[in-house]
Amino acid sequence: MEVKTIGFIGTGVMGRSMAGHLIDAGFKLKVYNRTKEKASSLIDKGALWASSPKEAAENCDVVISIVGYPADVKEVWLGDNGAIQAMKPGAIGIDMTTSTPALAKELTKEGLKHGVAICDAPVTGGDVGARNAALTILFGGSAAAFCSLEPVFKAMGKTYVRFGESGSGQYAKICNQIAIAAGMMSVCEALITARKTGLDEELVLKTLSGGAAGSFSLSSYGPRILKGDFNPGFYVKHFVKDMKIAVEVAKENNLQLPGLELALKLYERLIEKGDGDLGTQALFKLYLN
Repeated sequence: MEVKTIGFIGTGVMGRSMAGHLIDAGFKLKVYNRTKEKASSLIDKGALWASSPKEAAENCDVVISIVGYPADVKEVWLGDNGAIQAMKPGAIGIDMTTSTPALAKELTKEGLKHGVAICDAPVTGGDVGARNAALTILFGGSAAAFCSLEPVFKAMGKTYVRFGESGSGQYAKICNQIAIAAGMMSVCEALITARKTGLDEELVLKTLSGGAAGSFSLSSYGPRILKGDFNPGFYVKHFVKDMKIAVEVAKENNLQLPGLELALKLYERLIEKGDGDLGTQALFKLYLN
């Protein structure tokens, strides 16, 4: 299938940049967001405004969603004005939200009833990856759909990998979030130790980033932490949602993941302090007390 027209649902921190890259790549775009103002830059670039997920999906070859929570995913695909009911036969849907594997499988089953393929393809790379079209896309769905979507994924990311059938992308994203959870704690603890012991924090950051301790979190979020920049590239509240999904999956598979559980408790403390709308690097604030 040749992809020409895309319906895009969710133009927040990540989605706005992703949709912009699709326009730049030559795709015709229809966009929907609960707050129209957040889609204004895309409309200025030529995207058509849709008043609902259903309208965004009509007559499109591909429909993409990237929203906040599993409840939002269910609403935009299966609600009264949901996308699935309006998709043309043979179209492909992609939920790029970090959601639950169970919901991904449910969407696939509902899609089959309407003659459409619904896939899960959560992303990693944060706001920087979205802006630079450098996301890693973790795909769950049919091999045929994955092949058809390659031009779409190429416009938004540098790496796109199929892990298996429906739900596999979400399981892969859970693994990613587990790794990040403990990693962000380590970044914060290293930098606060450098500060408390009187070291040059920027020199420590530069040196560690080039050695065995180097990581995406250290290189991308370490400089923001040192500047006191806690603006969201990825919201604390959404990370807590992701970790809760990971904890449930761990329980289902009889896994004990103490690093994940501790990170979740710390981030829940940030929520309690009213910092849910800050970026994940705001975890550092807990170490300042």
